[in-house]
Amino acid sequence: MRVLLSTYGTRGDVEPLVALAVRLRALGVDVRMCAPPDEEFAERLAGLGVQLVPIGPPVRELMRGTTLPSAADLSRYRTEMVDAQFDIFPAAVEGCDALVAAGLAQIAARSVAEAAGIRYVYTSYSAVNLPSPHHAPPPRPGWPEPEATDNRTLWELDAHNVNVQFADPLNSRRAAIGLPPVDNVRDHVFTDRPWLAADPVLGPWRETPGLDVTQTGAWTLPDERPLPADLLAFLEAGAPPVYVGFGSMSPSPDIVRRAVEAIRAQGHRVLVSRGWADLDVVDGRDDCFAIGEANHQRLFGKVAAVVHHGGAGTTLTAARAGTPQVVVPLQLADNPYWAGRVADLDIGVALDGPTSTAESLSVAFKTAFAPETQARARALGAKLRTDGAAVAASLLLDALR
Repeated sequence: MRVLLSTYGTRGDVEPLVALAVRLRALGVDVRMCAPPDEEFAERLAGLGVQLVPIGPPVRELMRGTTLPSAADLSRYRTEMVDAQFDIFPAAVEGCDALVAAGLAQIAARSVAEAAGIRYVYTSYSAVNLPSPHHAPPPRPGWPEPEATDNRTLWELDAHNVNVQFADPLNSRRAAIGLPPVDNVRDHVFTDRPWLAADPVLGPWRETPGLDVTQTGAWTLPDERPLPADLLAFLEAGAPPVYVGFGSMSPSPDIVRRAVEAIRAQGHRVLVSRGWADLDVVDGRDDCFAIGEANHQRLFGKVAAVVHHGGAGTTLTAARAGTPQVVVPLQLADNPYWAGRVADLDIGVALDGPTSTAESLSVAFKTAFAPETQARARALGAKLRTDGAAVAASLLLDALR
């Protein structure tokens, strides 16, 4: 039995499918994965014995700047990705029994699966990405900002924008392989029975007419890597520091600088993760230490708080560690959603993104360091599941059998 997994994005998009791949292989399933050609993804998959089918440009190159590409460039990238998928997916699904796609960017996946006569499963990593009257659509860079406030209207506008971008290229390619046109591209990609790979406590799904959502739990793997010796030495040299990291995002240097200043002002040491933006605000003082790649599962239980951008993976790892969070969402994708969940659960503070001030940061850290916040974070961490990828692998295998 063989399954093709497909996504396009940063590490936060790739790692959940890596977890699913590992669980599927443990059940005897052969796995291929369509993912960006970045070296770190290629090495990660090769180390696990998973065949990489590279697609699209390297993501790290697209994420270099502190600002996003222009709307015109984003539109061109998206259209080019549809063509690339229709060119690459047919060979990639050869001999496969199912195609599991994650993310709205997988425009061609269902059509290719349909043409091949195999099962198709769409997966979202956050409830906010699926249409529901209970929340608004996530921000979609490069598309018009809606003026409406009603959630149902906003989702209708979202479907319209997806159609404007993708309907013509999708239906043109579908016609070329003998498939009929679709009139709602977004819902065609999502299907009416999507999976939600998010923890049901941290990011629950609320029942919505027309969507039969299967929430499996988040797709993660245990990380047994030791922490680097120099990092351990810093951790052991004083009280737990505050972690500051933005993953693959490129925040304004002012945000990071203000965060470090606010942390220091309250007497805490600082641990800065360089990330893809190669952040480094270390100024020679021994209370601040910069790190590269590190095992967050081991690290987050040793810090006083986690400051981050609101990525699904970072939010989940910090929550499982029982560590308070200060989220500075960069107003992209599901970042504001996860910031809101941290605030709603009272396990930290959600700030107003790039407009955060020294004063708002100071108040946020006082809240995060409060004993009651720490107690809530620890209590919530004990409730979160770790079996989501195994659950999803079993569900898929049962369906195929």
